[in-house]
Amino acid sequence: MKKLGLMVCTNSAIDYIKHDIDVRVVRSTIILGDKEYVDYEELTADKFYDKLEEDSTIFPRTAMASTGKMLEFYQQLKDEGCDTILFVTISHNMSGIYDNAMMASKMIEGVDIRVFDSLSVGYIECKLIFTAYEGYKAGKSIDEIMADLEYIRDNNKIYFAVSDLKYLVKNGRLTNAQAFMANVLKIKPLLEIDDDGKVRSIEKIRTFKKAVNRVIEKFLSETENMEVEPFIIHANNPETVDYIREKVLQARPEYKNINDYLLTPAVGAHSGPKAVTIGYIKNRK
Repeated sequence: MKKLGLMVCTNSAIDYIKHDIDVRVVRSTIILGDKEYVDYEELTADKFYDKLEEDSTIFPRTAMASTGKMLEFYQQLKDEGCDTILFVTISHNMSGIYDNAMMASKMIEGVDIRVFDSLSVGYIECKLIFTAYEGYKAGKSIDEIMADLEYIRDNNKIYFAVSDLKYLVKNGRLTNAQAFMANVLKIKPLLEIDDDGKVRSIEKIRTFKKAVNRVIEKFLSETENMEVEPFIIHANNPETVDYIREKVLQARPEYKNINDYLLTPAVGAHSGPKAVTIGYIKNRK
């Protein structure tokens, strides 16, 4: 491998993390009524969540980049001298981006393209890209880098709570039956991203505050006696982020700090405003 080209999808929210690596971001489009916005470039997270809070009748939708657009990225990186390209995507069970990326990879020759399904979203995608870059700079082969990514993919967990289920349901991330029962009983479920990269309801809880507390309990129980990198992801909910961080650090002062990251509009369109997660990546020994 002479030169590695890096790509990640917009769902990673890498735009909100300070970094100095050359990584191409394949952006989705946010659709609000009759207006369309390129994620981050034309609509940032703060403005997006403000729009949802100001007008509850607005329902966002998303459109992913086309196969042709991904092919353009591949060709550009090849023209820049990359003989290997790594593209980290959101879970194939949350979006068709992975499938489009795979189709595009078969349309170009003379470059080794590795499309990596994160089976997750958000910060996990960023962690994968940053790890790949570090491996490349250390002189690792693409196969060694892929093995490092597989470890992260197979050793992380995310639990989360949403303030309003309608976004997950209308965008097809939860079934209508689950949503109907939750709305009738005014339930705010505890959700997870499971091993297959699907959003799954695992417990029925009556209020958002109780769901947040259960997210914390689940995290602390699962990570007991385990060395992990903890993180929080949120849809413009700094107050709840502070609450989660305080509660977790009271129980685990050895963490010293827990970084938090935003959900970009392309993901927030499905979670809705105020959604919060706490997750972890198990440290490699």
